[in-house]
Amino acid sequence: MSYSDMDLHTEGNSETTESETALDAIEAMGLVQVLRGLPKKDFQALIRRIDAAVDPAKRIDVPSQVARVLLTSSELREPARLGRASADLMVSLAVSGGKLVVEAEPPGLDPLVKRGLVFVKKVKGGFEIIFPVAFMLQMKAWDGDDPRSARALLSQASPEVATAIASHYLGRPVAPPIALALEEAWAVLANPARLSQELAELPPQERKLLHAVEEVGGEVDTEELLEMEREPVRLRGASGATPSRRGVGFALERRGFLIPVHPNRHVIPTEVTKLVGAERLEEREALRRKIREQVAREDYIPQRAQFAQDVVPLAVGISMAVHGGEAEIRPGVGTPKSLISKMATRFGRTPETVAVVAALSRISGLWDEGATTPDTLPGQLRLEELGALIFETWRRGAAWDEARSDGELLRAQGEAREAGAASVVRNIVVEALQELGDGQWVPWGAIEDYLRADPRTPGLTRLIERTSGKLGLELAEPVEIARRMAVETLHVLGAVDLASPDEGDSVVGPMLRITPRGRAWLSGTTRNFEGRPGKFIDNQTLRVGTAVTLASVLDLNALTEVGNVEGDLDLILTPRALALAIGTGIDPSVLRARLEVVAALPDPIQRQLAQASAVLGRAEFVMAAGFIWIDDPEVRRMLSTRRSTADLFVNPSPPSGLLVAQGVDIDKLSRRCRTLGVEILEDGQVHFAQSAPPSRRSRRPEAPVPPPSSIPGRRGEKSGIRAKSSAPARISSAPASVHSKSSPPKSRRKLGTS
Repeated sequence: MSYSDMDLHTEGNSETTESETALDAIEAMGLVQVLRGLPKKDFQALIRRIDAAVDPAKRIDVPSQVARVLLTSSELREPARLGRASADLMVSLAVSGGKLVVEAEPPGLDPLVKRGLVFVKKVKGGFEIIFPVAFMLQMKAWDGDDPRSARALLSQASPEVATAIASHYLGRPVAPPIALALEEAWAVLANPARLSQELAELPPQERKLLHAVEEVGGEVDTEELLEMEREPVRLRGASGATPSRRGVGFALERRGFLIPVHPNRHVIPTEVTKLVGAERLEEREALRRKIREQVAREDYIPQRAQFAQDVVPLAVGISMAVHGGEAEIRPGVGTPKSLISKMATRFGRTPETVAVVAALSRISGLWDEGATTPDTLPGQLRLEELGALIFETWRRGAAWDEARSDGELLRAQGEAREAGAASVVRNIVVEALQELGDGQWVPWGAIEDYLRADPRTPGLTRLIERTSGKLGLELAEPVEIARRMAVETLHVLGAVDLASPDEGDSVVGPMLRITPRGRAWLSGTTRNFEGRPGKFIDNQTLRVGTAVTLASVLDLNALTEVGNVEGDLDLILTPRALALAIGTGIDPSVLRARLEVVAALPDPIQRQLAQASAVLGRAEFVMAAGFIWIDDPEVRRMLSTRRSTADLFVNPSPPSGLLVAQGVDIDKLSRRCRTLGVEILEDGQVHFAQSAPPSRRSRRPEAPVPPPSSIPGRRGEKSGIRAKSSAPARISSAPASVHSKSSPPKSRRKLGTS
């Protein structure tokens, strides 16, 4: 499909009110508003494609009717029906907030446009793909999605809860579909400025309850919620206590600040937790001041340090192995242990390190088809940008959980995949590390004291105990979870340097220091440095630069092998790998173009490409059934030229024999050659044909046998005739002269057999 003539504009197929057109960037992705902005030609084509029954005489306008038809699409809840590429594109659009700018058409876009699930808008330098909010709110949680995000909680909310939230923000009762009515609620929950305003206008009782729930980890069950509300009336159902529909908890619920989760949990969305926690940072100012004073007073300078390495080379190396087909990766299933063990041996890292990087890079999309496409995420990202992507995946808490012995969440099923209290501990660790200055070392004991003194820690302990009992898993304590995050995970990601304390230092645990890249990730800023291009450091080794895109690196997977991943990514270009790549059908000019995108080609590499692509000759592959040895050249010439045997052999055949053509069996070969006086030997014995050739004279067709009911006779004769007619026909191998007149008539043979 060509999108060169498609465009969204405000003068669409229906008039809009002033309030509907005065929308900000988030609200402008409302489904009805997008449909009203379509050109009339494209809008009519969409109606025909989805076979929507519209009536201009109805109370609601035609775009609203079409929007209701689109929301019934089953592909919104099951994107896999459209194919892997389309499902990955829908996830990328939802992660990017519903808008994605690309230079060319990404894979999987055409099926989504035909079904009216996405819309394309021309912008400078490419296209902008728009995924309406109503569609995002109907998508199920995907691998790597934050289960506590507002989008995920609203998508699984019951109709009663969703109706209450939509009615609150619209200021009127709503009618199905609820997804359309929730667009206004999403515009508030996804906009930090408007959400902060809503939090500031909360009544004191609602604010107090919201802070109390946030202190215990942002999640409570119904019994705890009723205790916090001091609700005297307790109603119980089959699943336990039922929350009141008139208390303070319900007031937070209809605002979308405390959303119920089946069967009896109540969770604060991540967007709300960030702002509520920011309001309470002033309460923890004394704890942060203590860390700063201890760091400034001691001025630790350890003698033995273990510097963190960039995680990107290892992540890209593992991704190249996966795209190379070294392991079968099934969607929704954990990474195979065999792949982790193989990568640990190949790259010289521990299996624990490889497991963390593999889980985070997989959820980040480095293993998806979009990584090989330069027009979509993450394929269009430069290597210097992949580190921030992997760190944000870890911070989102949807891929790795340090509370478990095996932290990969894809190995769990259902509710067990939710990280739970680990996400709150992650926020505390990030807050503590942000207090460290550039180049300063801090002992782990100071961060541990910060965690123990945090008012949220007791509630986290109760939340972990409740989650452990519900899932039947052994989960670590909050302090141990924080230690694994700071000392293990962040060090693997390249955000924290580690050092052992010197003898005589009265410090607890290892010492930590934030790296420059880690400080940029923690603060959410972009590092200002120019990416370096790739270069060949010798005649075989290509050092990939940080300015190269991920898709360009994965394009070299067919002709290179991964070498060093310590600090830099080195790819080995060998003549054997080049020959194998050319043997798979890749044009040499394409190989040269792929290499030139990454680095300039020196003369030795150019000569190597020329030698590998040189064609010395051509050979033709011909199927053959066998080979017969014939020493006499006259006999070979006779068999290959005579009319009766020439079609049995491949012409020309190699010396000292003849190649038997495909489909010729040994009986046919022996029979034809014997007519010319040539015998065929098999295992030292003369082979005789087992059957005679079929007669060339056409056989006279037999008269049809009348049905048994039309033949007079005895009952036994009828049964005999039925048995004879139902038997399969056989072709006689005897010549036509055998069937002489001395044979008994056909009817007599039947009577004789009966």
